[in-house]
Amino acid sequence: MRRVEPQSADQRGEPHPGRGRRAEPVAAGARLDRHRPPVRARAGAQFHLVELSVARLHPQRPRPAAGPHVGIARARRPFGRPPRAGAVPQLGTAVGPCPIDLRDRRLTDAGPIARAIAALKAGRAVRIESATPMTVLSVETATPQMLAIADPAGSAPLLISGRRAAALSLANRRDAADPAEPVLIERSNWLDVDNARSLADPSRDGSRAPIGPLAPTALDRPDEARAALKLARLAGLMPALWLVEADTATGLEMTALAGAGAEVTEVARARLPLEDMPDTQIVAFRASDDGQEHVALIVGAFGGKPPLVRLHSECLTGDVFGSLKCDCGPQLRHALRLIAAAGGGVLLYLRQEGRGIGLANKLRAYALQDRGFDTVDANLRLGFADDEREYAHAAAILKALGIDTVRLLTNNPAKAVGLEQAGIGIAERVGHHMPANPHNADYLATKRARSGHLD
Repeated sequence: MRRVEPQSADQRGEPHPGRGRRAEPVAAGARLDRHRPPVRARAGAQFHLVELSVARLHPQRPRPAAGPHVGIARARRPFGRPPRAGAVPQLGTAVGPCPIDLRDRRLTDAGPIARAIAALKAGRAVRIESATPMTVLSVETATPQMLAIADPAGSAPLLISGRRAAALSLANRRDAADPAEPVLIERSNWLDVDNARSLADPSRDGSRAPIGPLAPTALDRPDEARAALKLARLAGLMPALWLVEADTATGLEMTALAGAGAEVTEVARARLPLEDMPDTQIVAFRASDDGQEHVALIVGAFGGKPPLVRLHSECLTGDVFGSLKCDCGPQLRHALRLIAAAGGGVLLYLRQEGRGIGLANKLRAYALQDRGFDTVDANLRLGFADDEREYAHAAAILKALGIDTVRLLTNNPAKAVGLEQAGIGIAERVGHHMPANPHNADYLATKRARSGHLD
């Protein structure tokens, strides 16, 4: 160990004065941290190097005790051994003492639905576990190589939603007559990955040549098929799946998709100053099943009376980019002003893009609207219902905030029904009307005429 010490004026001529050592070659076998050039005395030198053992260094330069830390102890590499890759730290492994408030804290474990969603979006197989399990691959994300591994015989049938089957003119077939039920299509030689994607994507309906024939067949596991198509929707994928017999798959109990017992965990809370608004807090909640993160904005202090509450579904195009195709952005900002004027309340920002079908599918619906379909028919042609949103997570968030009765700011009766079914009382429905513009007038009229929205 070396350190630098100042020299007095009468010691400048010696590199190691008063210590009985000279700048001589190091004895064989002695270890130094690294090579140092020999010390050459100069008339103007003000400092010199002093070599100390660790035992001598500690008494002369005491160091404070090590503070709490988390990590791994790195062993000193023996002299002469080449360096090697270090060990990967084990997150949370304590080498020194941890703060008491962190010792029992655990990372949030991904829920079973979140794991299955990640696998499906990555193009891997997912098994719907039940007495008669079903293993599926997403038509949208599975590569030809993955399909060949999961289905080497090339016989995997295609599962699509009944609404998509109706859009493909299959509703006159007995096994595809009910648009609310899944439809199974037999595998044919021409039904490869590209043609299956073409069948599933309605944006290609007007540009591709007719393909077929399509042969619907009896579906012997309808419950598992419904659960699998719901999982595809939660993943934001098109409702089209290969039925395979893969040996390796991510398992998901069918009952997990029933939506019963939805739970949320508060993961973060902070103050959020908003323009022309009273004191506001933002609280993030994570769902225990699908891992989605929702946000609650708590505006002002609403005391013991039922607060004014707005359930706002995420809309990237309207909320962020100011799209004129919908009224979501103006609704969001107006709702905050109404909540502030009412003396306080809560706005829930829910991760339910595109009325529950996901961002990519919403943009596919936009493309269909550009071709003349209204917002309802666009969803149906994609293979979804008009509105796929659920409100169990919203109710769980309100309960976590200690709210069991609300004044609901909405024109959509389905939101009131969803909250009441989840145990939240509705003291009053408060209308929420926004002026139309030339781009969204038909959209708003369709919601009133076909989706039951109130004036």
